[in-house]
Amino acid sequence: MRAIQIDAYGDASQLQLKEDAPIPLCGDEDLLVSLVAAGVNPVDWKMRSGAMAQMLNKPFPITLGWDGAGVVIAVGRKVTQFKAGDEVFFYAEFARGGCYAQFVAVAASQAARKPSSLTFATAAAMPTPCQAAWTALIEIAQLQAGQQVLIHGGAGAVGSAAIQLARWRGAEVSTTATAAGLDWVRSLGAQTVIDYREQKFQEQVREMDVVLDTLGGATQEASWATLKRGGLLISTTEPPSQERAASLGLQARFVFTQGRGEVLQSLADLAGSGQLRVQIGQEFALADAALAHRLGESGKAKGKMVLHIDPPHP
Repeated sequence: MRAIQIDAYGDASQLQLKEDAPIPLCGDEDLLVSLVAAGVNPVDWKMRSGAMAQMLNKPFPITLGWDGAGVVIAVGRKVTQFKAGDEVFFYAEFARGGCYAQFVAVAASQAARKPSSLTFATAAAMPTPCQAAWTALIEIAQLQAGQQVLIHGGAGAVGSAAIQLARWRGAEVSTTATAAGLDWVRSLGAQTVIDYREQKFQEQVREMDVVLDTLGGATQEASWATLKRGGLLISTTEPPSQERAASLGLQARFVFTQGRGEVLQSLADLAGSGQLRVQIGQEFALADAALAHRLGESGKAKGKMVLHIDPPHP
């Protein structure tokens, strides 16, 4: 099969198109999927660079990519909830990965049925950012109607999903964005919109119940001042200081997303009914994965990037 692999850690030039990569084996609890689209995420170039080498410890060659959508072509003998021909999308666990390819084997428990109203590209763009937003706001924060939440990077993939999930739960949403993203976040339901290049968000909002930090660094540091006593700071980028939180009478959590089919199915239901929208930005052919990585690392990507996978030859 065709696949994008790396044989060593490094820059985007390490991404090589292989024509004869082995088709993965379908285990007893797996689905073997013919991929149509794969999502591109920041974690992909972190993996490629070697920044996650100690965490994952995978042997070379490594096929990158953890978000995918496609058609089931085989199921393991213990799988009962899917069959060949089903259209699915999924977040494959880091230890396996491999969505920059024509085929991938994924645990059936990590997959969900793709709504017929969604394209494969849109479905492939959902798993990592939408599950991160769900984990943060629905599971960790247990967000309730009437609560106040500040979402950083509202125009980004995680932030835009978080705005919609927060509004779905009835929360009052404030968000930060650049000027180019202000109209987009308003269209998603954000009530207070802050152009962070022109305004200091910590001077615009106070007494937040929850802050979702998707940026880290100075943004995370300044976010403590926006929370009410007992409030919760959740980060998807870097673990917030538990000592700092305790000294301020606050709570802090870090989100590490894991693939769970039941969460994806809930997100699929929302997307299928039009309550969750995903903005597709740049789209690339599989062979141009290096271009996608370079664009992502430049910080100039708009919306979620997706790779289109060539169908296998009959």
